[in-house]
Amino acid sequence: MSTTRWKAVLTKPVNKERDHIRGPADAAVTLVEYGDYECPYCGAAYPIIKEVQARMGKRLRFVFRNFPITTSHPHAEQAAEAAEAAATQGKFWQMHDLLYENQTRLREQDLRAYAKRVGLDVERFDKELAEHVHAERVHEDFLSGVRSGVNGTPTFYINGARHDDSYELEPLLRALERAAAS
Repeated sequence: MSTTRWKAVLTKPVNKERDHIRGPADAAVTLVEYGDYECPYCGAAYPIIKEVQARMGKRLRFVFRNFPITTSHPHAEQAAEAAEAAATQGKFWQMHDLLYENQTRLREQDLRAYAKRVGLDVERFDKELAEHVHAERVHEDFLSGVRSGVNGTPTFYINGARHDDSYELEPLLRALERAAAS
């Protein structure tokens, strides 16, 4: 009897026009995260990713995609929309970082305060959140994650292949270094 093994791969390639990217396009390795701003595991991974970025420098390209799990995290989708609203004003990463650094405070008034703090046009931000202007974008990220085999958060892909090992600092760094060397 034979067994079939499926390897989850990123079905939607990284796109510099659409994705939120930190690091050079020609980096030795690309790390994609599907994350949820209210997920405690994503919150635990956040400083690890920061450390990985610091250690790898220009050898790493980091990409973030939204995967709000609304059945468990009631504020995650609106937080993702807030990050996308900030992106339209050139402040995605500032908002991304604030959301993770304050992930237990993601109510509407909190999001508005963060928008003000990062220097957004708050009127525009409020209007876009109220009208769910970025809901489709968040949904597209979510669906691309489902198609790529994401079934929880955070889920990481290294050079397009799902990283099924630990996302603790040392195992993740080893996996990234191996991928960068190949």
